[in-house]
Amino acid sequence: MEQPTPIVRLENIRKTYDSGDLSVEVLKGINVVVRPGLFVGILGTSGSGKSTLLNILGLLDVPSSGIYELDGIRVDTMNDDQLAAERNRKIGFIFQSFNLFPHLTIEQNVEVPMVYGRMPRRQRRPRALELLDMVRLGHRLGHRPSQLSGGECQRVAIARSLANSPSFLLADEPTGNLDEATSDEIMKLFHSLNQSGVTIIMVTHNPSLESHFDMVIRMRDGRTDAL
Repeated sequence: MEQPTPIVRLENIRKTYDSGDLSVEVLKGINVVVRPGLFVGILGTSGSGKSTLLNILGLLDVPSSGIYELDGIRVDTMNDDQLAAERNRKIGFIFQSFNLFPHLTIEQNVEVPMVYGRMPRRQRRPRALELLDMVRLGHRLGHRPSQLSGGECQRVAIARSLANSPSFLLADEPTGNLDEATSDEIMKLFHSLNQSGVTIIMVTHNPSLESHFDMVIRMRDGRTDAL
């Protein structure tokens, strides 16, 4: 049986930052394949290169060399406008600090990626309500982020990340600002999404989360060991 096209394929990805006469190579030949339906963890300490890898995966930065294919399409063939469109359509972002708009209600926050994706207004609100109900926040409609707990804010962020039915979710330390009990709830939600077919790539410095992942990419000194 033919293997499905990988969601992500990285081939010999390198990233070098230049500062005056000094060049610092942060990523030193990364090779990773992420197939549909996996729950992937990127683990590493500060300075290991995981944040740079996250930025490249999220189309927020470009590699100095190497090949990045997203859904079988080479990223280096895209211009800035195409990258922005692909980022909004194919990648659902979840951040440690939630990154919700404080002046918007939770349903308006979930609608934001749909607005950028030019989804018709008549479709946006029903989709937002569906997603908020899925993350068990249907009873909090009309509330703003300041009226929610940290765990509820992260669930809003997860609902928002799913707005455009992306190819994968990219989660940056999504439990970093949460207590242990709330972190467990968020990880259970990720597992539920993953079991429904959602591909998730999660960046974390917390080795105790390793058992949650189908595939672990360990970062050290700009290199990876994928298990």
